[in-house]
Amino acid sequence: MKTYLDCFPCFLRQALEAARMAGADEEGLRVILDRTMALLRDAPLESTPPEIGDRVHRVVRQLTGNDDPYAALKAESTREALCLYPRLRALLAAEEGDRLERAVRIAIVGNRIDFAPGTDFDIEETLESILYQPFAINDLWLLREALSEARSALYLGDNAGETVFDRVLIEALDVPVTYAAKDGPILNDATVEDARAAGLDEVAKVVSTGSDAPGTILARCSAPFRRLYEEADLIIAKGQANYETLSAGGERLFFLLKVKCPVIARDVSAPVGGIVLKQG
Repeated sequence: MKTYLDCFPCFLRQALEAARMAGADEEGLRVILDRTMALLRDAPLESTPPEIGDRVHRVVRQLTGNDDPYAALKAESTREALCLYPRLRALLAAEEGDRLERAVRIAIVGNRIDFAPGTDFDIEETLESILYQPFAINDLWLLREALSEARSALYLGDNAGETVFDRVLIEALDVPVTYAAKDGPILNDATVEDARAAGLDEVAKVVSTGSDAPGTILARCSAPFRRLYEEADLIIAKGQANYETLSAGGERLFFLLKVKCPVIARDVSAPVGGIVLKQG
């Protein structure tokens, strides 16, 4: 997926948010925003949003000297999500309905919930909403068919905390799963350490993408991961950044996400707020 001009305000917002979380003062914030605007002025729109976002966040980390501005938020997100894990397992074990669909919906709940400080949400209301909300795009039958033929699955993670919801879906799959996380910190994306903190190593083989960029930018990933990606029978990709980087990846990819912005809404052909299970 290419970058649109509508993405630029989001890049600036991310730079400001990350810089504040890194402890920058007002003068530092101004310098970071100036550098970000200069970067965006020359950014090629043919690049995916995560490719440009990666450059923006490198500016923040370089100028603040903080390699992981979101470290505390990620740790808290994982702790909060683990407190919900028994409730999520109970939902998965419920007798009524389709178990795979329920697990997919639980995973998408993780893509919707924001554990950031000051965010106010009702977990029960959120769960109820997505467990019964109609899919904007629903390729569940294609996922079920692909799972029946796959020897294994590669699962591309998104954010820390969301990892716990991914764990519930993985537990519902009948094939061995390899879970891919970031090699180093970027935004609140889950690193290998974050994935293990969520217990994913108990239900899947956890590996590094070899990259610390948002989404899955294959050119930035390690040779072992690229080989794993190319050989995978089935790939489940969580979140918008994975969609942005892999939307042309072919039929063995299945994207799970909540649509959070108008740009993604236009590209995926689903409304903002819609929940999506879409084959590539």
